Amino acid sequence: MDPTHLFDGQSAVIVVGGTLVGTVLRCGWRDSMTALRAVVALLRPGFDADAMRAELAHEVALIRQDGVIRANPRRLADREFDSATTALLRTRSLDGLIEQHEAWRRTRLRRATAAARTLAQAADLSPVFGLAGTLVALSQLKVESLAHGNFIGAIAMSVLTTLYGLLLAHIVMGPLGRAVERASQAEEEARAEVMAWLTRQVGPACPDRHRSTPQAPHGTHAPYPVAAPPLAEGTRPIGSPPHDPREVA
Repeated sequence: MDPTHLFDGQSAVIVVGGTLVGTVLRCGWRDSMTALRAVVALLRPGFDADAMRAELAHEVALIRQDGVIRANPRRLADREFDSATTALLRTRSLDGLIEQHEAWRRTRLRRATAAARTLAQAADLSPVFGLAGTLVALSQLKVESLAHGNFIGAIAMSVLTTLYGLLLAHIVMGPLGRAVERASQAEEEARAEVMAWLTRQVGPACPDRHRSTPQAPHGTHAPYPVAAPPLAEGTRPIGSPPHDPREVA
């Protein structure tokens, strides 16, 4: 087998170019660029939970020593944890820390979902444009070529476009979409672990840690127990049984 027979520039342009154009037209520029950035991010190192925890250790020590009111931590390299710790110091509450984390998490999940959806669309369109390339190749056949047997090139192009469409869908676009999903899930798990550790460390330094009120099962505030007023001599609580059977009469 000659591997050079598997490469054809015209077939590649029809399949790859058609798939990219169709994906952009179907998903839009914003989602397409989001997918491109997500694919490029796969080439870079992912979120390092241990490095982030080590970087936060200094800030945690300052907060536990000086409290959230007087602490003045440095800026962090990670934008999410930098904004989360800033919100913690501004609100002096764990609620600000958690709200910032949730906001960033929703943004990341929205982008990862858009990227995976766009790559899935590209995987669906690749075989379609492979078939389109086959039709284009067959359309180039002429009666004179058939009479003289000069149709090998058109047949080869039709086969290659079909092959390119299948390979692009199942070897490139589909696996890239799953890789983006796996990377997103791994990052969320790592960030959630660091956030849980951070809340445990700075929780005792927050002024609102003593303000928690017991909650009733349905979300209403459970009242604190109140001592009943003393009873007058010779009386008993309503509904209590008499102590002497003669009191019934």
